[in-house]
Amino acid sequence: MNIRIINKDGIEIALVTSNEVLITDVQSALDLIATVSYEAGSNRIILNKSAICEEFFDLRTRLAGEILQKFINYQTKIAIVGNFSIYQSKSLKDFIYESNNGRDLFFLSDENQAIEKLSKV
Repeated sequence: MNIRIINKDGIEIALVTSNEVLITDVQSALDLIATVSYEAGSNRIILNKSAICEEFFDLRTRLAGEILQKFINYQTKIAIVGNFSIYQSKSLKDFIYESNNGRDLFFLSDENQAIEKLSKV
């Protein structure tokens, strides 16, 4: 895992890159939050979709809700970057839409959008 700090309008955002899946369950999400907070001092994270297990995107597993609740509890904002058009689930599309209109969690297509969104909320 590599963490690079991006400073946008005085707000530090941690861009986390990895060649392996970082979030597979609630504990691994908590580990990511703690690592980024400790190593980068940031509570705003950009993470590529490929660093999250596929079960996250199947809302029936409830994994997304459990993990995202931890981000909210620990006051950490996250932007997940990737192509989400591959998913056909209406409930997932609705979830992504609602999240993108919120203040804590975003599903975006590229890092520039993520930087803009996380630097404003």
